[in-house]
Amino acid sequence: MTLGNFTPRETVGELDRYIIGQDKAKRAVAIALRNRWRRQQVTDDLRDEIAPRNIIMIGPTGVGKTEIARRLAKLARAPFVKVEASKFTEVGYVGRDVESMIRDLVENAIQICEREALEGVQTRAQDSAEERLARMVLLAQRPQVQPQQAEVKPQTHQFGPLSFQVTPQQSPQAQAFFSDSEVNDTRQRIRNGELDDVEVELDVTDSNNPFMTIFGAQGTEEVNLQDMMSQMPGFKGRTKRRRLKVPEALEVLKQEEAGKLIDHDAVQRDAVQRTEQAGIVFLDEIDKVSSDRRVGGPDVSREGVQRDLLPIVEGSTVSTKYGAVKTDHILFIAAGAFHVSKVADLIPELQGRFPIRVELDSLEKQDFVRILVEPKNALTKQYQALMKTEGIELVFEPNAIEELAGYAAEANRRAENIGARRLYTIMEALLEELSYHASERADSKFMVDVEYVRTTLEPILADEDLAKYIL
Repeated sequence: MTLGNFTPRETVGELDRYIIGQDKAKRAVAIALRNRWRRQQVTDDLRDEIAPRNIIMIGPTGVGKTEIARRLAKLARAPFVKVEASKFTEVGYVGRDVESMIRDLVENAIQICEREALEGVQTRAQDSAEERLARMVLLAQRPQVQPQQAEVKPQTHQFGPLSFQVTPQQSPQAQAFFSDSEVNDTRQRIRNGELDDVEVELDVTDSNNPFMTIFGAQGTEEVNLQDMMSQMPGFKGRTKRRRLKVPEALEVLKQEEAGKLIDHDAVQRDAVQRTEQAGIVFLDEIDKVSSDRRVGGPDVSREGVQRDLLPIVEGSTVSTKYGAVKTDHILFIAAGAFHVSKVADLIPELQGRFPIRVELDSLEKQDFVRILVEPKNALTKQYQALMKTEGIELVFEPNAIEELAGYAAEANRRAENIGARRLYTIMEALLEELSYHASERADSKFMVDVEYVRTTLEPILADEDLAKYIL
C-alpha cells in the first residue's frame, strides 16, 4: 500500500492551486496527512496506539471546507467519502444507518485499487487483446465450415423454491489455425488503423446491473441482482453477442484481458487495508445534528445521530461484503457553519474525538478577486474555455474582475452569505446574454470591461426584489 508522503509544505502548496486563503485549515489537514505517513514509519507496538487527529472545520458555507477535504483525498490517493450528517435526522426517513458511510468508503477504495492494478497490466492486456482481435479478423475473412450440431434442449434447474429453464451453451468448435506471421501482420494493420472500418462479432459480458434495496438489521442496503444471479446454474458468465468495429472491439478485449490479469482477491485485501489505514470520511453539516441539550423535544433525534456516530469515530468494526473493517485509524474531518449552534452543543464524547478545531475566514472582495484569477480551475478560465468551443475569445479586463468581486461581496452582505458560490450566480448573470447568442457570434472577440459589468449587474443589484431571486 502506497500513501502520499508529501511534506506539509508541499501539501499546502498543492492545495493553494485550487483554494484561496484558509491557511489555518490547510496547515491542519497537511499535518494530519503527514502524521498518517509518520505513523506508518514507527514500530509495530506503537503504531496501533497512535490515533488520528480528527479535525472539525468551522466556517460559513462556500469558504472551501468541502474542497479542502476533497483535494486532500485526491492528493493522498486515499479512499474518500462525503456524508451529510443531517440526512440521518430527516423526519419519516427510513435510510441507511451510519455504518453505510464506511461501506461506501470501502467501495471507493475498491475502485482506487482496481484502477491502480489495471494500470499495471495495460501493456500485457494490450498484447493479449491485439492477438485475440487479430485472430477474430482473420476468422471473419476466412470463415471455417461449422459441422451440423444437434438441437440443444433447455434444461430445468431448481434453485431453492425457484425453478427455471436454461438453454446450455453449445460446445465451442475448434478454432481455425493461423500462422504467427498472419497474426503478426494483422496486428500491425490494426495498429496502423487499416482495419478500423472492419466489423467483428464479439461475445461481451452482460453488464446490466439491476439493483434491489433490502431492509435488514444493519439498515438498508443495495444488492446487485447480477451478483446474486451469477451464483445460479446457467447464469454465471452470461454474455451477449455484439457486432463492433475493430477499435471498439480492441477496447472491450483490452478490458477483459486486464480483468483476467489482476488478482481480485488481492485488490480486495489491499482496499480493506487502505480503508483502515488511509481512509478519510468528511462529515458535512455536522452542526445540523447538534442541539441544546437543556431543551427537549424533537432535538432528541439529533443527539441520537451523534450517539450513532460516536462508536464509528471512536473506533469500531463494521461488517462489509469485503470483510470486517476497523475504523480506529480512519481520519474524520467534520465541518459545519455553526451559525445557530456551536461546537460545545455536541455531546462531550463526540467533541473529544475532534481535538483539532479550525475556524475558516469569511471571504471578502480581495479573496473573490484571487478566486476569479488564480486557481487552476478558476471560473474565468472555465467560461473562456466554454466560449472557445463556439469560436469566441473571451477576455476579462483586470478592472472588470475587481468590479465583479465587489458585486459578489455586496450581494453576500445584502443577502445570505454563501461565500464563493455567489460567484457562480454573478458570472451566470453577467454572461447570460453572451451564452445565449454565442453560436451566432463565431470567430469574434468579446471584451468584459468595467462598463459592461456595471451595465449588466447594477440594475439587478439595485432592485432588491430582483436581486433576491437572481443573485
